[in-house]
Amino acid sequence: MSDRLFADAVIIGAGPAGLTAAYLLTKQGLNVAVIEADPTYVGGISRTVAYKGFLFDIGGHRFFSRSKEVVDLWREILPDDFIERPRLSRIYYGGRYYSYPLKAFEALRNLGLLQSSLCMLSYLKSRLFPKRDVRSFHDWVANQFGERLFAIFFKTYTEKVWGMSCDEISADWAAQRIKGLDLMEAVGAALRKSLKPGGGALGRDGRPIKTLIEQFDYPRRGPGMMWEAAADRIREKGGVIHMGHRLSRITREDAGTYLVEARTADGATVRIRAPHVISSAPLTELVQALDRPLVAAPAAAKLRYRDFITVALIVDRQDLFEDNWIYIHDPSVQVGRIQNFRSWSPEMVPDARLACLGLEYFCFEGDGLWDASDADLIALAKRELAQIGLAGEAECIDGCVVRQKKAYPVYDGMYRQHVETVRAELAEHYPGLHPVGRNGMHKYNNQDHAMMTAMLTVRNITAGETLYDVWQVNEDAEYHEAGAKPSSAPAGGLRAVPARISETS
Repeated sequence: MSDRLFADAVIIGAGPAGLTAAYLLTKQGLNVAVIEADPTYVGGISRTVAYKGFLFDIGGHRFFSRSKEVVDLWREILPDDFIERPRLSRIYYGGRYYSYPLKAFEALRNLGLLQSSLCMLSYLKSRLFPKRDVRSFHDWVANQFGERLFAIFFKTYTEKVWGMSCDEISADWAAQRIKGLDLMEAVGAALRKSLKPGGGALGRDGRPIKTLIEQFDYPRRGPGMMWEAAADRIREKGGVIHMGHRLSRITREDAGTYLVEARTADGATVRIRAPHVISSAPLTELVQALDRPLVAAPAAAKLRYRDFITVALIVDRQDLFEDNWIYIHDPSVQVGRIQNFRSWSPEMVPDARLACLGLEYFCFEGDGLWDASDADLIALAKRELAQIGLAGEAECIDGCVVRQKKAYPVYDGMYRQHVETVRAELAEHYPGLHPVGRNGMHKYNNQDHAMMTAMLTVRNITAGETLYDVWQVNEDAEYHEAGAKPSSAPAGGLRAVPARISETS
């Protein structure tokens, strides 16, 4: 067991939120210690995994944000290694491919005139007679797009991702992830693009429609490149990152400091005392590690997470398709999305004669998929790739499996109440303990939103008072794919941060 160490802040988790906080604190000369359970990779779900020279992005991470501060920080940490990539994606449904963003004439041709007409009638009905008591994902999407479009383009894929009925998923998830996407604007933009080659997905106000960006920046060797560079900068400034250490206990001491303990797989322990703890650990794990049992502990235990498997297949064929990814809405296969890593960056695939695809499966830890052997998962991925018609099984010459625990916080009907219960008790009894990031706040934040929660937390810590309500990130903000690229847009048109508490009270 190591001697007790001291830091100005202990940071739990070396993902985007944790490393952003550590980097900004060390820039100000503060002493930080980061605890990371993974023995090898930093970046959390934004890491880049390597296999025989092939590089895999776990989930697909576009570097696009409406926050100028986030974009500036990306450029500061990784100034020379971004490439600009076109956003190309399609939906596979009913044996046909649909471009996403929508191409009007293609969609009409694929659906057929009758089905397209029925979809528009269903949409008009939803606008004239909307459901008033909107609680579920199903309610929200059907109100916005109509029951038929919900059934075709939302239901199957969403239930694959979450492993539950769309009637059990909170409307909050739809409101957060696809808010602001207006069907008539999307159809109008698609018509303009179909009639005018090169035309972008612009709304009636001339700005890109939310969720429909057409290009993004990307580190040339995957998102992990960003977080490996951040980790190097932190170490250069005196910060310490304890890899392979899992949080075991947090003790609130009488002096107002915290004693944080973390252990390695072989039983070695590090103990660090600090006045502040910044935690991106899942709320359930954070509450379990606290020295005093919380009244809110049962609420924390009811928070659920969706897990994630990537089966990376190396295919003996060039350029299978141009898309960054294809959404698989077809219920006849279990795969939910297929990444094409060369379309993210050519440097991800070292052999130009081969393709490398990532077949993504959504599951719960402990279910049949999660517990399947790597060999069985690779065999399943090969079969389903052939069933979809993208490549034959014999063309898949190698593969590997990457499992990601707690990839997505689940928005079920009670999640918000449970989070608020835990949040209130932590604020009352654990001042100086700061939840940040996606799992740390049980909030389906994107990478840029997770970073912003860390940025504002650092401001609160260094100011010695709560200037910003970190929980408002991604509540008062536009969705991260809204608007023009920050690097080319006027600075005045970009969101900076949520308003200070004093400005909103």
